[in-house]
Amino acid sequence: MEIYTVSFFGHREIDNAVQVERNLEEKITELIRIKQYVEFLVGREGEFDILAASVVKRVKKRIDHGNCSLILILPYMKAEFRDNEKEFLEYYDEVEVCEQSAKAHYKAAMQIRNRAMVDRSDLVISCIQHKSGGAYKTVQYAEKQDKNIFAL
Repeated sequence: MEIYTVSFFGHREIDNAVQVERNLEEKITELIRIKQYVEFLVGREGEFDILAASVVKRVKKRIDHGNCSLILILPYMKAEFRDNEKEFLEYYDEVEVCEQSAKAHYKAAMQIRNRAMVDRSDLVISCIQHKSGGAYKTVQYAEKQDKNIFAL
């Protein structure tokens, strides 16, 4: 089976969430319909991450092709996950702790996790609204890695 991997990166706060959500839903629907199997990788660090996960869940339920999974990638083991593991596993299809970032200093862990997600991805979906921050740096990294990027 051919697995097509998509990761999402955006700022903690997003403007025009309704339009971003619409565009995201169109792209996710297209990917689920045309790809054999889609693996969606998300973090859980801000509005865009939560929005992306929610749209994947909604489209997945509506289309019901059974050809995709929503995977939460944690930078390290977080107390929030450890204390609520059952609820996380009910929402996400899988939860992974990024091995590279789990070994790093916690201040560097997010960027290391983000780069690992980019390295694993065939497509990066971004919602970058200003030229600063971790999401912006991650998309710059994706460009240097010559990844396909779909900007919302």
